[in-house]
Amino acid sequence: MKKVNELTTLKLVEEFLENHVLSFLYVSTPECSICHAIFPKLRELLDHYPLIHLGHIDANKVEEVAGKFFILTAPIMLLMIDQKEYLREDRFVHFDHLKEKIEQIYEMYTR
Repeated sequence: MKKVNELTTLKLVEEFLENHVLSFLYVSTPECSICHAIFPKLRELLDHYPLIHLGHIDANKVEEVAGKFFILTAPIMLLMIDQKEYLREDRFVHFDHLKEKIEQIYEMYTR
């Protein structure tokens, strides 16, 4: 499964984005059952994209993340390229559609 970087402060989130051109942020809360169900599937999906780095943020611990990324619910998934948002998925994710979107962006970036 894809390695996860636990990002426990907003500064660590910003550094993560600065250090990785292709970044995928997964924002969740501990009490969210959907968050727990989706995360392993996401890690498995991202295994197919070695250039994408995965960061996990607990929204309860890093409350500022909601304001920085305009987050209203959990989970939120953000694919970032050069610190810019290219893809946003939230709550109920259709993994077939998510895979197609990631594949398109990844192919454009890696050409």
